[in-house]
Amino acid sequence: MTRENLNDLLAFMAVARERNFTRAAAKLGVSQSALSRTVRALEERMGLLLLTRTTRSVSPTEAGQRLLAAIAPKLDEINAELDALSELRDRPAGTVRITTTDYAANTYVWPKLKPVLRKYPEVRVELINDYGLTNIVAQRYDIGVRLGDQVEKDMIAARIGPDMTLAIVGAPSYLETRAAPKTPQDLTRHNCINLWLPTRDALLPWELRKGRRELQVRVEGQLVFNNVYQMVDAALAGFGLAYVPKDLVAAHVSAGRLEWVLEDWHPTFTGFHIYYSSRRQPSRAAALVVAALKAG
Repeated sequence: MTRENLNDLLAFMAVARERNFTRAAAKLGVSQSALSRTVRALEERMGLLLLTRTTRSVSPTEAGQRLLAAIAPKLDEINAELDALSELRDRPAGTVRITTTDYAANTYVWPKLKPVLRKYPEVRVELINDYGLTNIVAQRYDIGVRLGDQVEKDMIAARIGPDMTLAIVGAPSYLETRAAPKTPQDLTRHNCINLWLPTRDALLPWELRKGRRELQVRVEGQLVFNNVYQMVDAALAGFGLAYVPKDLVAAHVSAGRLEWVLEDWHPTFTGFHIYYSSRRQPSRAAALVVAALKAG
């Protein structure tokens, strides 16, 4: 059988199942006469009578029954798979790669992703925490999440969080051992817990603001992390001062486990934004994730 005979087999199968040319023709969307000619041409090429025709009914011959048993399961399987592929085209599926930071992931990204992933199990997410200010195009990420002033200008971006204040905190046990800083310059005499920035191959400078005054202080200390949650744990344990998101430590300050340091100098930055390349059409899965993260 040649490849172009597939339609003839489908025509035969329809008639054999319906036991009626009129119903089979209606199901296939062809005329009864055209369907009859197609089946007769198939019989002539095979040299076998496949259907017994009477004025009242149509039924498969022994050869027709064998052919129907052989082809029907395979053609049904093909049709089912084609239908499944059509559904796949119409619903989100595939992998979405996101680069962000640990704090943004825990606060703004993961809470909004959980209901999406439960609703769309075909969507996979790779959520990579990275303070390296990764180039999402070069590293093949679909989406980035960063503070607004860190987003590259040629990206499509949308805010997903309020402005963020960074605060300096220390545990009472640490501040009992030395005088609390009264000026930003005093920080250089303290044990400060630092954050590593892999892209810059350097430590994050502590940017401080008071009114119109802005300072960058390079601090030193016993500990360096690439995770703000470990920085908070170290501060709680009395290892030194930490420069972290204010919302992350506000409850500890209220409970007396930490204290604000140089509170008048705590800077506020533009909040977190979701962004993606303007040169790349997002997949349906990526578009779904973008919509979820933008939702209030």
